[in-house]
Amino acid sequence: MRNVFARRTLQASYHFAKNSSTIVSSAAPHTHDQTLFSLSSLLQTLRRSYNTSQEIQTHLPKDLAIAVNVEEEAVHQGNEEIPEEEDEPMNEFLSRFTARMKNKLCDAFPDSSKETIDGMLLLIAQKVVSEMEKGGGVLSSAVSSDSSDPSLNLSPDLWSEVWEVSKKSFEETRRTRRREEMKRFLHCEDVKTMCRFASEVGIRGDMLRELRFKWANEKLEEFDFYRNLERMVEHHKRSGEVDSEAAVPSLAALLRRRGAMKYAVRGLNLSAPGWAAVADKINDAEKRNGAEEAQPIMGKCRLITEEIVGLKEDDDPFMILSEWVELLRPNRADWLALLARLHQQNLSVYFKVAELALNEKSFEASIGDYAKLMDAYAKANNVKKAEQVLERMTDRGVETDIRVWVILLQMYCDSVNLDRAKEAFEKLRNQGFQPDLNTYRSMIMAYVNSGLPKAAESLIREMEARDIKPTLELYRTLLQAFAQKGHVDSAQRMFNNMQFSGIQPDLEACTLLLEAYGQAGDADQARHSFDFLRKSGHKPDDRCVGSMMSAYQKKNLLDKALDLILSLEKDGFKPGMATYAVLVDWLGRLLLVEEVEQILEKITELGDVPFKVSVSLCSMYARAGTKEKALELLKVVEEKREQLTGEQFERVIDGLVAGGFHEDAKRVHGFMQSQGFSASESLRIALMAGPMVSRHRPGSPLK
Repeated sequence: MRNVFARRTLQASYHFAKNSSTIVSSAAPHTHDQTLFSLSSLLQTLRRSYNTSQEIQTHLPKDLAIAVNVEEEAVHQGNEEIPEEEDEPMNEFLSRFTARMKNKLCDAFPDSSKETIDGMLLLIAQKVVSEMEKGGGVLSSAVSSDSSDPSLNLSPDLWSEVWEVSKKSFEETRRTRRREEMKRFLHCEDVKTMCRFASEVGIRGDMLRELRFKWANEKLEEFDFYRNLERMVEHHKRSGEVDSEAAVPSLAALLRRRGAMKYAVRGLNLSAPGWAAVADKINDAEKRNGAEEAQPIMGKCRLITEEIVGLKEDDDPFMILSEWVELLRPNRADWLALLARLHQQNLSVYFKVAELALNEKSFEASIGDYAKLMDAYAKANNVKKAEQVLERMTDRGVETDIRVWVILLQMYCDSVNLDRAKEAFEKLRNQGFQPDLNTYRSMIMAYVNSGLPKAAESLIREMEARDIKPTLELYRTLLQAFAQKGHVDSAQRMFNNMQFSGIQPDLEACTLLLEAYGQAGDADQARHSFDFLRKSGHKPDDRCVGSMMSAYQKKNLLDKALDLILSLEKDGFKPGMATYAVLVDWLGRLLLVEEVEQILEKITELGDVPFKVSVSLCSMYARAGTKEKALELLKVVEEKREQLTGEQFERVIDGLVAGGFHEDAKRVHGFMQSQGFSASESLRIALMAGPMVSRHRPGSPLK
């Protein structure tokens, strides 16, 4: 350390400190905390020694510039006392600097007295503050000795050591202040709100902590930016007061931008020229909708308004609405307020008043008003009225836009008007509209409800090609459509696509695939799907087991079905309505009456007997010749004949014919024809043969 400080310079400092020892308090004890200068007294001493004028502080650190700026401002205002909190940055810096520098001086001069060390420390601190006030800054790498006071000059080696200590002190001060500000922003309301939202969406642990620090740091940077702007403004004001005659800098020219500005959101180029017209339309719409306010309604006009709201569905609002218009002289805001109230309180009158409002000049009807009325009609399933509004709009020269076609597409899809839905879908595409998930969902449901699952599958492939991920509900809808038609290949393809897209099949999807194989009579593939379901971690429910039993029934594999039931019961499975219904139908075809009646007792314990079980029982008792029970169940079936399918009609008629109930069979056949079902050729022959056809016996071939 002795080699670092220049001997001659320190000797000069030594003599200066001897002569200046009266400045330093000699009564301070020799403890570590009390040997340091009092920061406030040191600051006052430094200010009395170096009361220089304020200059532009280009190198002075921003945190420390606060204290210096405040000090100069106080000097200009009449040497008023500076508050302690405003000196806090400088106090903290000098506290750290003097503590570090005193340790180095004590190490370099162990034989010197306390007063001598304090004098040298005061000399060095004065030079540091002097350089800071002149704009040298503590982060400069070197300071020219010519710029200092010759009487208090320090050697370059000493300056190097001083600046090194100053850098460390300043960095510690900056880190401490930064840490304190960070703590304050970690607990600010904006950061807390974002953290609460993040925790609500499932973000926890280290990730939430990192996000909290990230958001707090962003808030701190924003605060620093505006704080620096305020300092620049204050500095500019003070500079103007000090040098009022100085020329005010003016901006001569701006840099010229090369190329057009591009701004894109989600792949949509908003810098295209067409968006300027869109912005103008939005601005006009905002002026039209938001410039005026609804007038206060009082007196007679208020009574008429209440009468309009209280109108019944069959009342004509034309006359009373005309009186309301004459009294109020409404603007657009008045019309919108009335329609909003009617939409909430009296929807049927809302439609009538909205149609009359479209004809009023004061309403200033736009395409948005037509679209809103069409949407209301579409939600009320009134397609005819919505089309009338569309026709009125086109007659008045208002061109349909994407918003109108989206409403029409949704309406036609909900009403299963496939041709008009396809027309609206193509119109949207021709206008450059890129279908989203909701649009595809509507078209897929329209195709499925129209019995065209293949066309719906093509839309699924189009979605996958456009990186629009179909939902699990869409896949299940197509699986169900293919399962009902028995298209096992298409159902399996949909099931595979669902897995390839990253969607794990749930119990419903696995059951639908199982039902598809069951409808096709492929018991082996159905059992494979059943095993896959269990391996995937799903527990088979009653519907799933019933579908598996139905697949075994079509192949008459009773032993495998019973083995499956027994193995599942060991795992805790309890058969329900679906499983019992399949067993009743299966055993009823085999005329195992006693076994069926035992199962029937278990069904009644679970609840009411399902209708399809009544159909199976009616056929079984008719074949078995149990007249009383057969006719009793036949009466139940006839009361709910609207629920019968063509296959169930044939099942009941065939059982009646086999049991000798020919008149009843002909009557049920008449019901079948009245509902639009046609009997098979074998059933027609059996009905014409009449009593000559013998009924089926147990063990005879089943139909």
